[in-house]
Amino acid sequence: MAKTLLITGASSGIGAATARAAVASGWNVALMARSADKLEALEKELGAAALTIQGDATDLSAQEAAVARTVDRFGALDAAFANAGRGLDTPGTETGDPDEWRALVDLNVMGVLYTARAALPELRKTRGHLVLTGSAAGRRHIKGSIYGATKWFVHGYAGNMSEEMREWGGRCTLISPGMVDTPFFDEPKPDKLKPEDVADAVVYALSQNHRAELREIHIMPTD
Repeated sequence: MAKTLLITGASSGIGAATARAAVASGWNVALMARSADKLEALEKELGAAALTIQGDATDLSAQEAAVARTVDRFGALDAAFANAGRGLDTPGTETGDPDEWRALVDLNVMGVLYTARAALPELRKTRGHLVLTGSAAGRRHIKGSIYGATKWFVHGYAGNMSEEMREWGGRCTLISPGMVDTPFFDEPKPDKLKPEDVADAVVYALSQNHRAELREIHIMPTD
């Protein structure tokens, strides 16, 4: 029986690439994002192995509903990938926009917590796997970076969840890429990592023997 992976931020970039890689590896995928058009196109591409769910990752009830729909469709939840995230248009503390900070924290911090809260009851049943998208920005200090600080939270939380989930046979993996050529950036980054590179790392972590937990995969472009 095929296993099932729920992905947030699934309509483009790393999320969409991970959906393609997971389906190619025999997984069912539930894809949550705000963009209905992009989700519909991805569902057509991936076929019966994909369930698309339009919703906002900053809404706990929407994430809980996504988990419920996933289990109803595929019978169980084996892994959840808290991938949805955003950056800032106006960086800096003195020059930044506090409203934009709130939106950043709501998605990069609260959205990750909501994915975990919604998914954990089902993951416990399957001794499942939680995967979080971190960043190279969460591994080093970047002057004044509020975005980087949200990723420091994700990195710390991932380690804490590994310690918690191991008590019942679950696993947690942090994926921390450097710059990736995705719609996250306004300008293309053709010499940097591709979403497929990160997707391959996610599938690799999920494919390990259950006795092994890859707690972090750190990926950097070679340039």
